[in-house]
Amino acid sequence: MSDPRPLVMHLVYSFDVGGLENGVVNLINRMPPERFRHMVVALTQCAPAFCARITRPDVEFLSLEKPPGQGYKLYPKLYRLFRRYRPTILHSRNLAALEAVVPARAAGVPVRIHGEHGWEESDPRGTRRKFRLLRRVYQPFVTHYIALSGDLERYLVDRVGVPAARVTRICNGVDTARFHPADGLRPSIAGCPFASPDNVLIGTVGRLQAVKDQLTLVRAFARLVAQRSPASERARLVIAGDGPLRPQVEAEIRASGCADRIWLAGERKDVPEFMRGLDLFVLPSLSEGISNTILEAMASGLPVVATDVGGNGELVVVGATGTLVPAADPAAMADALMCYAADAAPRQSHGAAGRKWVEAEFSLDGMVERYCGLYRRLLDA
Repeated sequence: MSDPRPLVMHLVYSFDVGGLENGVVNLINRMPPERFRHMVVALTQCAPAFCARITRPDVEFLSLEKPPGQGYKLYPKLYRLFRRYRPTILHSRNLAALEAVVPARAAGVPVRIHGEHGWEESDPRGTRRKFRLLRRVYQPFVTHYIALSGDLERYLVDRVGVPAARVTRICNGVDTARFHPADGLRPSIAGCPFASPDNVLIGTVGRLQAVKDQLTLVRAFARLVAQRSPASERARLVIAGDGPLRPQVEAEIRASGCADRIWLAGERKDVPEFMRGLDLFVLPSLSEGISNTILEAMASGLPVVATDVGGNGELVVVGATGTLVPAADPAAMADALMCYAADAAPRQSHGAAGRKWVEAEFSLDGMVERYCGLYRRLLDA
């Protein structure tokens, strides 16, 4: 007997550690199982360790092993895939997976949703004409768009020419039970060399890659330390994550003159506990959609210093939950770090306000319900 539940096929470029992929995991795990079936397809690879984060036993994973180069060569394979599994909804995400909507329509997939989660690393401001034209070419093949931020929503409508009625904005949600403030004193981070409660721990979490710009954070921290104030003497920097930028980050730390106050923590499996061990969270990115890590930091009761890019301004309430600084500006970031390092009062008040803000506006259950509602509305149209 066939399963009557509609099949949602989630198509991504790669299914491995990342904010976009975390969103897929949260959506599948939280969506009521009686409403939809799910399948995850990666154009390249589904990492087994990451797939294990999905707790539902009925989810199938498929890696297409796409080589570098033109994706149209994959069209016949995608067409056969869609004909075999007959998804009711194809939900592709970001530009690298957008072209799959062409064989999906040819194969008769009824609803083709495309999500824009953030800018490409090679186009951090969304200004490249080539990428805008590509989105225009594929636009007729997309039934509906999901934009994670107002910035992306405006881009789709104003620059790509998507009718506003075909765009829905759905922000990420955060698991506030998993990410929550420390109970009492700040706990120690496993392996952290800065155990003294007198230290002010400034931290970030993210893949070490150019668009995340941890180099600016190291430079800003070096400026903070160079001020030789009581606050700067207590400040320590911890950077969680790994990736291709690691050699440059290590070199920048060595050149900073304060390497003994900086810890590269590597990729972490204990991000909630890591967050609870910080006093201040920093996101130095050159480009963002809607940052999961900002939401996780605020849910953990941390004040946030973030760059004023993408959807960061939709998350951080300046003067209430944190502050925004220009991207790639170590001096401005150092000033913001000093404001929090020097005074525990705004750290505590902004952290508490951030927690309340996330609980009210960015709950995971609310996000899931909005996706469910959109899926159902498009199926019923």
